[in-house]
Amino acid sequence: MDSAAATVPAPGGPAAEAAPGARPRATALRAPRWDPYWLAGALFVLYTALSLCRHRRMLTMSWDLGIFEQAIRGYAHLQAPIADLKGPGTNILGDHFSPVTALLAPLYRLFPSPVTLLVAQAVLFALSAIPVARLAAGLLGRKRGLAIGIAYGLSWGVQRAVDFDFHEIAFAMPLLAFSLEAVVRGRWRAAAWWAVPLVLVKEDLGITAAAIGVIILIRLRGAKSRGEGVPRGAAPLAFGLVAFGLAAAAITFGLIIPGFNTSGAYDYWNKLDGAGADGSLATIPADTAIRTLLWILLPTTGLLALRSPVLIAAVPTLAWRFASHDDHYWSTDWHYNAVLMPVVLIALTDALARSRDSRRPLLRSYAHHLPGAVLATSLALTASLPLYSLTEPGTYSVPESVRATERLLDRIPDGATVESDIAPISRLAGRCRVFWIGDTRGITPDYIAMRLSDGKSQEDVIADGERMHPGVRYVFLGGEGGYAVLKKAEAATSS
Repeated sequence: MDSAAATVPAPGGPAAEAAPGARPRATALRAPRWDPYWLAGALFVLYTALSLCRHRRMLTMSWDLGIFEQAIRGYAHLQAPIADLKGPGTNILGDHFSPVTALLAPLYRLFPSPVTLLVAQAVLFALSAIPVARLAAGLLGRKRGLAIGIAYGLSWGVQRAVDFDFHEIAFAMPLLAFSLEAVVRGRWRAAAWWAVPLVLVKEDLGITAAAIGVIILIRLRGAKSRGEGVPRGAAPLAFGLVAFGLAAAAITFGLIIPGFNTSGAYDYWNKLDGAGADGSLATIPADTAIRTLLWILLPTTGLLALRSPVLIAAVPTLAWRFASHDDHYWSTDWHYNAVLMPVVLIALTDALARSRDSRRPLLRSYAHHLPGAVLATSLALTASLPLYSLTEPGTYSVPESVRATERLLDRIPDGATVESDIAPISRLAGRCRVFWIGDTRGITPDYIAMRLSDGKSQEDVIADGERMHPGVRYVFLGGEGGYAVLKKAEAATSS
């Protein structure tokens, strides 16, 4: 297997001049050091294709894409990040603290579309593969490095997140990956600086930043025990990161979010101490916890990541998820596992490097073959994961029912107030004031866009709309592609 040391001279070195008539630039671009960047480029294409094909076919899975578009639209126009889908006039900073999304505002101002958010997410996810593959290649050799880099890019946690519209955690992916790469390489200052911005991605990630500080302290202690030199100031830096992360999380939970929240509180505390559907306090079943943990660690790392302290960075995310009574957080669905993927793959790389010098032949053999096994597993699992849909011809065609629905939604004028079900949100949030269906809180919308259930007549749909808004009359504007649009009667008579 390849040596961990670089064997290709830098462009312009002696080897570049050795062969007359050679093409040194092309040779340089084929050098192993370019592998992580080619891999990131390929992953960007795959992630973008998956996201955009789903968007074109109106396969939006939740209201989150619309919520983030509303917030970023506010930033783009130098206004507060109001997300009416969370409730009329809701400042998104009072829901989750993710000011980092404001970085997308200039792009959204130029290209005002949910596509902008989806492409940006693909860029960030792909970017996070660079430090994962680069570290693995540097410590384990080119082939194993590529194997781990591809396994990361195709990991089930990343694929699920790409498939689930847009989320702020896309920004956490490269920050975590670059920070943990620096930790393993012993570049303590870089590790800290990459970890610090995590506090701007989501409120709980300040605790993750503190966990990275703990990892640095553990590695510093290990270096001292082996008689290695430790840079002066490294320990205070790590302690400072721990203190900063915990303080930032406390301030965000206790002051910043309640300050922007109309109730003066952090709404998600009730996910931890609220009652379940039957009035009791639901807790994660032991078999569910074990199954989720095995999914996180077994196909991605063969459990070898447990030998690396880097895995500590996964503890805060797992802790709040498993402490919640909301079963959505317990599973392997949605986007909740994405931030764990750079952690476990870098922990695997660290563990593999440590295992090469083990006195146990069985462990050395296991570590030698594990990168290939992890790659094979990720490829096999992809057959049942979202990226596999890119091999199906139907993925690239837009059904006529979708086009008909889009034509119907185009009849809603820009700037109108709309109460909407999930799928139409992606076509309306950028040009209308959109509310979640059933949550307008006294505001009477000009239009209602809802799923057209089988067997319901126009009269039934109108009755549903008027039942949601007593005393207001609606007319049936049209029904296409499984969706219906109602128009407020007053607007109908004045046009």
